[in-house]
Amino acid sequence: MSDFSQRFLFEDTDVRGELVELDQSYAEVLAKHAYPEPVAQLLGEMLAAVTLLSDILKYDGLLVLQARSSGPVPLLMVECSSEREIRGIARYDAEALGSASTLRELMPEGVLAMTVDPKVGQRYQGIVSLDSETLSACLSDYFALSQQLPSRFWLNADGRRARGLLLQQLPADRLTDAEERAASWEHLVTLADTLTAEELLGLDNETLLYRLYHQEVVRVFDAEPLRFGCSCSRERSANALVSLGEVEALQLVEEQGGAVHIDCQFCNQRYPFDAADIAQLFAGGGSDAPSPTKH
Repeated sequence: MSDFSQRFLFEDTDVRGELVELDQSYAEVLAKHAYPEPVAQLLGEMLAAVTLLSDILKYDGLLVLQARSSGPVPLLMVECSSEREIRGIARYDAEALGSASTLRELMPEGVLAMTVDPKVGQRYQGIVSLDSETLSACLSDYFALSQQLPSRFWLNADGRRARGLLLQQLPADRLTDAEERAASWEHLVTLADTLTAEELLGLDNETLLYRLYHQEVVRVFDAEPLRFGCSCSRERSANALVSLGEVEALQLVEEQGGAVHIDCQFCNQRYPFDAADIAQLFAGGGSDAPSPTKH
């Protein structure tokens, strides 16, 4: 597998970890748009982050990370479904990019919304301030200040591969003494902090874990596959037109020369609808197939 996440557990302490590697899915996201290098790297880190978060948050639906700023990159948005399909998109101002490369330079005054959108039940949203030098630090700070379990993130991407490492402290079980728990957590985090970007991007999981934790007892679980996937569909596009109302939808068709095209920003798929399609929609005929009219 070139795209997967893999869980591991420290047997003698209450800490778990997760590693994620994205190659093909990351390449498919980048293939949809020609992103400059710093934007592609940041988008890769976001994809790794949403995957790690999807493995620690229990949900049946969609996890969305959406970052907005006043800078050269006004929007980053990535999603991971409970079916382990990921997608992502970035918006950027090429003229304003200049030599910007860090998170603060690319997304000044940035805010990240982390939304769990379940198939059943209420949505949950957390807000993360993007006021640190890296996305890893921003997410780590958020979990340190929230009521969540203490968690630390390490994220890197280079335009070809995106990788991430997560450590999370679990409720007291093996270690019940507060000082021992704190010392164990600090020890494992300190070792992970020695990891370089080259090591995270270049080493396989077994080698990486041995290099960091060869003196610890680590149990590694089976890898879980990930893939690129887009949730757009002709039906969803049709629903957007239905929400406009029949008169407005037909007017839009006329204004656009006989057919309105709804484009998916994530995968570039185009869904055309002409007047016959609109009539079929509002007559209750559904949107399964376009009309015979040439688009």
